[in-house]
This record gives sequence, C-alpha cells and structure tokens, in this order.
Amino acid sequence: MAVKVYFVRHGQTYLNLYNRIQGWSDAPLTKKGLEDAKRAAQVLKPIKFDAAFSSDSSRAVITARTILAANPSSLTEPITDPDFREEFFGYFEGADGAHTWDFLGRPLGLNTISEMIAGLSMEKVRDMIHDADPYGTAEDNVTFWQRLDRGFERLRQQPDETNVLVASHGTVLRSIISRFAPEMDSSASPKNGSITRLSLTPTDTKVDFFNQLTLPSNI
Repeated sequence: MAVKVYFVRHGQTYLNLYNRIQGWSDAPLTKKGLEDAKRAAQVLKPIKFDAAFSSDSSRAVITARTILAANPSSLTEPITDPDFREEFFGYFEGADGAHTWDFLGRPLGLNTISEMIAGLSMEKVRDMIHDADPYGTAEDNVTFWQRLDRGFERLRQQPDETNVLVASHGTVLRSIISRFAPEMDSSASPKNGSITRLSLTPTDTKVDFFNQLTLPSNI
C-alpha cells in the first residue's frame, strides 16, 4: 500500500543542448524537447493520474501539461510547486558545463560531473559547488533537501494507492537516487523525458525504477 509517484525529467531545452548549467535559470524546450515530452506522454498513457505536480520552471510545466493532455485523467494542469525545482547553482547558473565541472573537479582528478558524483557523492558535490560560489548563493546540501523534503511531504499526504505525476529535473532525480537507492548509479545523467518511479508510504521511500524511457514489464 503506497502512493506511486512518477517523476519525469523535463524535455530537452536549449541550455541542455548547449551544455549550459541550468538550475533555476530556464530555457524553452527544443523541438527534441517537445518530442521527449510527447514520448513520455505516450509511455505513461496507461497510468491514470490522480494528481499532478511540477516545478515552477516552464520546461517542467510544459512537460507535465503534455503528459496530462494524453492521459485518461481529467487533469489538465499540474500544481506548480517551487519545492520541486532544480538545484540552484548560484554563480555558476548558465555557465559552460564542461568547463565548470573541469574547473571544480580537476584538482581532485575528476573532470566531469559524473566523475565528481561517482568519486565523491551527490551530496559532497553540491556542497563543493556552494563553497566555490564567490557569492555564496548556490544551494548547499542541507538547503536543497530542506525544500525537497517539503515537496515529499506533500506527496506522502496523497491518498493511498493513488498515481501521482511530478515533472522535475535531472539533479533532483540524481539526488533522490543517491539518498534513497544508493545501490543505483546516481552518476548516470537522467535522460530528458525519462521516468523514475517511487513508492511512498508515510515512513518509507522505495525507488521502483530509475531513468527509464519505457515502463518496465515487471511493474
């Protein structure tokens, strides 16, 4: 007995395409990004959603709307919730991703964000970004989880045995995996339009699957 939560990473944006760091910054979906959302909509069409949420970033809202438009549910709009936002990268918002991760990780022999997460941890990398921000505005791990935990509490309050959609972001999904399913590979970047399912009870969080473009046959 649990709430089934389908987290979907938004479709590709222009900042994704250009490999720019995109946290609270926003960019339109590319043509591929719209197709990412439509593909997820078709995959999730057999799941009738009882509630739907998204971060307040347009890329997530549009992804959620696209999924709901193809869903047998009567829902048409997600509840926008800033607690499901992407990590805030502060000074590094909009920066070139490859250059930034190399700049931060090279002293440790880690040259990409995936290498940094695998070699340190999602949590330590987040604190590293915060510590390197000359303005001190990037979220540290405690701040990030304080707000995401608020979002999780709203999800846990949904009626038992309901299906819930959440359109969110790549680092959010990696963070969930790192915290609740450390046996999975949180260094793997979630694909745009990929689906991750959680089973939530008032006291437990189980990751059923992560970063899938189709629904596993055994669910």
